[in-house]
Formats: sequence, C-alpha cells, structure tokens
Amino acid sequence: MLEGFGAALLDPDAKVPDGVIRPDGHPAWRRFTVYRNNVVSSLIDALETGFPTVAKLVGTEFFAAMAGVFVRAHPPSNPLMFKYGAAFPDWIAGFRPASSLPYLPDVARLDLARREAFHAADAAPAAPTLLAEIAPEALDTARLRLLPSLRVVTSSFPILTIWRINHEGADLPLTQTAQSVLILRPEMTVTMWPLPTGADTFLMALSDGAPLAEAAEAAAMVHRDFDLSTTMQTLIPARAFAGVIDA
Repeated sequence: MLEGFGAALLDPDAKVPDGVIRPDGHPAWRRFTVYRNNVVSSLIDALETGFPTVAKLVGTEFFAAMAGVFVRAHPPSNPLMFKYGAAFPDWIAGFRPASSLPYLPDVARLDLARREAFHAADAAPAAPTLLAEIAPEALDTARLRLLPSLRVVTSSFPILTIWRINHEGADLPLTQTAQSVLILRPEMTVTMWPLPTGADTFLMALSDGAPLAEAAEAAAMVHRDFDLSTTMQTLIPARAFAGVIDA
C-alpha cells in the first residue's frame, strides 16, 4: 500500500490510493491532489535550491517545468533532501528541450559539486609548507591526503566563467574555452579555482593513492602540457591537501 501511495504522489493521472478516504467513505481526491501538488512543488524547490545556476540560466518557469519532469521520474531515495538530485546533471543531458544549452549539464555538475563540498566531512587543511616539511629523498614517494570536500569538474565549456557571471556579476568574456574547476571547502566557505592542464588527472591519481611522482607521471602521459610546479602553485594556495598519508 505504501509503495502505491508513493507512486501515486508523483503521477498526476493516478487515482486516489486505497484507504485515502473522506469521513463519508468516498475517495478524498481533492485533499490528495493538494497533498500531491505540495510534494511535487517541494521537490522542485529542493532542486532549485540545489542547482541555482541552472535555474538562473533557464529561468524560473522553464526550470519548474524541467524539474517537474525529473521529479516524477526520479523520486527521492534518501530522507536527506540536500542529497536529492544527484542524477539531475546526467538527466539534463538527455532532456531534449534543454539541448540548445549544451553546457547546462556541466553547469549542473558544478552546482552539485559545490553542494557536495559544502556537506562533506570536515578536515583541517595542511599548512602551505607541507611539501617543504617532507624530506627531499621521500618527496617522490609521498602520498598526499586530499581534503574530503575536494571535487573536480572538467568541462568543454567555460563553466566557472558562467558561474561567476551569474552569481558575482563578473564582467568576464565568455569564450568557448574549456575549463577544469577545483571545488573545495577548506574552512566554512566553498571556494573554486581554475585548474591548469592535467591537474584533474593528477588529483584523480592522488585520490587513488598514487605517490606524488607516479601521479605526476600519470598526468603527463595524458596531457603533454602538464606541469607539476604550475599545478602545485594552484593546489597549495587553494589548501587542497589535508596532510601526508603514513606509509
């Protein structure tokens, strides 16, 4: 019965579930319709809160219609509503009415990464002198621990520029330049940094447990322009590291 009730909440054409009745014993269709509309509206609001840049780009009316379609196909699977919508970016990529905005799925991924970073576990970032504190002979084999909040979104589109234009009012040129973005929360505020070429591959290798030299080699194999020094000049000020993993 509960499964049928939940399905009926998201299906505007579904009949009133059995057991939902008025005092006179007839189906309480009016009350159930109001409740169903409130549930769907609340889920749409949750998506709008979680994907603010997407909402800004498409407008309130289009977003509500798009989110309404998603909500009915993807009900929450977790009682924690801040986790709702993890499938939204990939779903947008297949939503034909939004196909004229090919960058929209990646913008949604950036919104999602910011939300995940905000709710990630706390960890104190390492001091900027982290690498200097490692013995030179141990540097190549050092395994660096990344901040739990660290996320990376890589796109063929200038998603960080799009975000800054929409949220900061930045007067930035909007080109077709691909951007890779570092998202993390070293303290109480989510920050974002543009990543140099190959830094995303480097960070992925580090997150998989590769030592420093091996991670740099992996990035260089994929990206000929990868430069470890340039990458570290971004990651250390961004406070991307939480320390060194003990051997």
